[in-house]
Amino acid sequence: MERNFTRRDFLSMAAAGAVVSLGGFGRAFAQSSQDKRVVVIGGGFAGATCAKYLRRADPAIQVTLVERQRNYVTPPSSNLVVTGLQPLSAITLGYDKLHLNHGVKVVYGNAVSIDPAGRKVALESGETLSYDRLVVAPGIDFKYAALEGYSEQAALVMPHAWKAGPQTELLRRQLEQMPNGGTVIITVPPAPFRCPPGPYERASLIAHYLKRSKPKSKVLILDANDGFAAQEGFMEAWQALYPGMIEWVPGSKGGGATKVDARSLTVSTRAGQHRGNVVNVIPPQKAGDFVDKAGLSDETGWCPVDAGSFESIRQKGIHVIGDSSIAGKLPKSAAAANSEAKVCAAAIASLLAERPVGDPSFVNACYALASPTYGLSIAGVYGRTVGGIAPLPGAFGVSPLKQSAKYRAKEAQDANGWYQNIVADSFT
Repeated sequence: MERNFTRRDFLSMAAAGAVVSLGGFGRAFAQSSQDKRVVVIGGGFAGATCAKYLRRADPAIQVTLVERQRNYVTPPSSNLVVTGLQPLSAITLGYDKLHLNHGVKVVYGNAVSIDPAGRKVALESGETLSYDRLVVAPGIDFKYAALEGYSEQAALVMPHAWKAGPQTELLRRQLEQMPNGGTVIITVPPAPFRCPPGPYERASLIAHYLKRSKPKSKVLILDANDGFAAQEGFMEAWQALYPGMIEWVPGSKGGGATKVDARSLTVSTRAGQHRGNVVNVIPPQKAGDFVDKAGLSDETGWCPVDAGSFESIRQKGIHVIGDSSIAGKLPKSAAAANSEAKVCAAAIASLLAERPVGDPSFVNACYALASPTYGLSIAGVYGRTVGGIAPLPGAFGVSPLKQSAKYRAKEAQDANGWYQNIVADSFT
């Protein structure tokens, strides 16, 4: 059931979801899991949150976080960097506070294999980590072969910028260098993909940049899907803010990219060929490569998990959270990853203490910007169902239409507040 929610509804739902997601933490202290070891692979929103909340659930659990990079660049707010509204440093985080504030041991290195029978993780350095429970949170990887002509090399010319970092800055430089009157093409892959509103926020903020700096330019969205998150809200915003500047072509009208050519900056679809001055190719996605090697993913490319504990259906004793898991209708977002991580941490604490795992609920609350002063929001509370995880009846909504500039500006302010809060909750 879907309906429009007021701001108070959104905040109430987010608060309620946080409470039910954390419901197991008070009980976790009742019985300690002395000398139990949990290894968490991957330090994004899912992995970092899980490591922190495992320690909060039971300080006796020894938690080791394995992460390849010393800094994490957040996908949320990366579109602000793409369009020059803030520097990359503003979305670059470290892991020191997880260690200092919560006692999480952080190991910088690359996990290369798992021994499920021996309950060990091998690192590229040769080090081996033993565990009682393992959490895997590697995020996404790209299915390059699914889009003819696209590759890691092609991404140096047609950046995806869907993993924040150097690609984000590359796309920003390309926008700065393109001529006035040029065309920016954004290709959107078939769902599911990381951050459902992300491509449309990116199109909006790029249009905002072009309107100020290169007003004769256009944005063309070639979409493999026939609808998208907060579609009516984005369409209303585009008409009000960027009339005639953004064109969206859905999959049913030939929007899905079938081939790209980095040399000519062209994108082919069933309906024809399009040439751009800047081409942002967001490729089809799957679970991080590491899970394939570990035998955790299925034919869909994602990792099936138990909806109550996020324990892998394919490998017992291993939990998969964040973008790599497939858990019913939960979206692949930072907010959902944060919520999943808390549920998983509470479940692991219960399992290590030999107590029953509770029946969790989850919250997803996402903000998107149509301009720096025009915000949109999506919120929902999700529960466990026969089919996995689904929105609870009456507990899902998007920003109402036809609101004042003041209302939109407040949502844009809330977007910044949401970002600061989730970063603090996950990494400090």
